Amino acid sequence: MRAIAIRQFGDPDSLKPMALPRPLPAKGEILIRVMSAGVSPVDCMIRSGRLQQHIPHQFPLIPGWDVAGVVEEFGQNAGRFRRGDRVWACARKPTAQWGCYAEYVSVSEDHVSAMPTKLLFEEAASVPLALLAAEQCLFSRPGLGEGRTVLIHAAAGGVGHFAVQLAKLRGVRVIGTGGSASQSFILGLGADVAIDYTREDFREALKRHCPEGADLVLDLVGGQTLARSYEAVKRGGRLVSLVDEPDEEVAQSLGITTHSQFVEPQGDQLSRLARAFDQQQLRTHVQKIYPLARAAEAHTVLEAGHVQGKLVLNL
Repeated sequence: MRAIAIRQFGDPDSLKPMALPRPLPAKGEILIRVMSAGVSPVDCMIRSGRLQQHIPHQFPLIPGWDVAGVVEEFGQNAGRFRRGDRVWACARKPTAQWGCYAEYVSVSEDHVSAMPTKLLFEEAASVPLALLAAEQCLFSRPGLGEGRTVLIHAAAGGVGHFAVQLAKLRGVRVIGTGGSASQSFILGLGADVAIDYTREDFREALKRHCPEGADLVLDLVGGQTLARSYEAVKRGGRLVSLVDEPDEEVAQSLGITTHSQFVEPQGDQLSRLARAFDQQQLRTHVQKIYPLARAAEAHTVLEAGHVQGKLVLNL
């Protein structure tokens, strides 16, 4: 099968077209013929080797955890879908090797859901990983309910633009940070307030709108943004990072709780959220679609920053 893969960790140019064996679905798996694959920051981190101490890997390594496609074959004990069904999935596996930048990918049936009927493959491929990450960061633990306030960093990005919409659906007040070019986009997603971090310190801006601090701060940036975010959480509130491991001692000294979140593929959760797309309560934004052969270009653009929504590869 056609695939884009790496034989060693490196920069985007390490992504090369390869002819690799078509995977066979194992017990409990289905084989999906890939129509489109999402491009996510985690793909870039796996490609560069930044996650090699955290995620087992084997070469040649095909990146990609987001897939939208058609059911092709079934492994033993897999029977919830039929051949030809249009499906999507967060296709994360215990070992990084056989990802979605390829003509076929095998995925645990438990991680797969029927696609929303109103989405094209290119749109659907942009959703699963980022949507599940947003849902799990915001709502996997109690505390963020109607009338609460959340501060979402990088609110225009892949995870961020879903986090804004999911929070608003549940009656949460949303304050989002982004660059100057993203302010209208963030507000258009439904955010109550957009903060331009290039013009002012988000902590000072937050005080004007929420003097006591946010009930939850969602960090999608890491580094100095995470370090400054402890002060943005109200006492008794929570700081969640999808990027870095927060400092528990700092959090405890401020009377807040904190944790890092790693997305868990959940087909049933994805199925429930799919209904919101068909009911037009959620939408995705695809900034650009690339042919599979230009995956390296997509990685370069994503790593440069300031992507609104998602990038997608088309097969």
